[in-house]
Amino acid sequence: MRFVTDEKSEAEYTSFLESHERCNFQQSIEWSKVKTSWKHEVILAEDSAGKIIGALMVWIRKIPIFGNIMYSARGPVCDIHNMEVLKQINEGVQALAKKYNAIVIRIEPDIKSDDQSFRNIMLDLGYQIKDDAKNFREEIQPRYVFRLDTKGKTEEELFSNLHSKTRYNVRLATKKGVTIKEGTREDLKDFHKIMVTTGIRDGFITRPLGYFEKMYDCLAPKHMKLLMAYFEDKPISGVIVIMYGNKTWYLYGASSNEHRNLMPNYLLQWEMIKIALENKSDIYDLRGVPGIADNSNGLYRFKKGFGAEYTEFIGEVYMEFKPLRYRTYKFAEKVFRNVRALKLKFKK
Repeated sequence: MRFVTDEKSEAEYTSFLESHERCNFQQSIEWSKVKTSWKHEVILAEDSAGKIIGALMVWIRKIPIFGNIMYSARGPVCDIHNMEVLKQINEGVQALAKKYNAIVIRIEPDIKSDDQSFRNIMLDLGYQIKDDAKNFREEIQPRYVFRLDTKGKTEEELFSNLHSKTRYNVRLATKKGVTIKEGTREDLKDFHKIMVTTGIRDGFITRPLGYFEKMYDCLAPKHMKLLMAYFEDKPISGVIVIMYGNKTWYLYGASSNEHRNLMPNYLLQWEMIKIALENKSDIYDLRGVPGIADNSNGLYRFKKGFGAEYTEFIGEVYMEFKPLRYRTYKFAEKVFRNVRALKLKFKK
């Protein structure tokens, strides 16, 4: 086991990540440059020849009063059923916990909830698993997503696999004059204005324009695209799409209150699927939905219409280093989230 410590090991790690089937952009060096409010460390598991066989990017942040927490999004990247590799990664976790005097590590892996082998290994290593979250507020990453298998597929196959109503809406948007253009950094201003409108309408907190500009500076054009939908030369919707390794993600979406009847969001999703095909991605990830598989939920129904698989991840895998302090922090965190949700509700 070793850590990324210099430009050489950083480049070695990036090469490993981009070529691994379990690649995720949130484990990338590029993404860590977006998340500058966190310090990051990368644990590397290696074979006897020093070749990387597994990795986990860990973010560290100091929480006033409570101390340092460690967090990892969508790792580890490795053979998740290999105990020896996961032991090495856990050795790195323990070393970082000691170095930063951390109260906890929280990991939200890109691993399905029914993977009993991974569960057993992590429990044997001393971790606990929180797998009862149902809504977006309970975890940092969405536990329930829709994922579309694009490996080896053609555009015709994927379009025919859309729900009939979804196909109709994609065609309707084009017929009614909606056009899609790839945006520049300057177009992020229009995207952000629409995002603020979306946040007010749907009751969520929006990030500042500077955050999206930093994303663009760190990820575009290789790993990020901004797509904007226009009607009569006016921007009405937009999305941010991420391409990394063997996957493509729908990361952010925004839609104005006007011209929603023109179905621009359907056309934008279809354009992102085509980007996944162009990049030869194995998976197009439509990201989060509530944990209730019910067609009465508009977001669930919208994403399901693209022929994707409803996927439940394992949830939060964690290890407490200072249990009493961590549990006090968790209580305070829950209170804060509930208060914030109430404030948003009353603002609407």
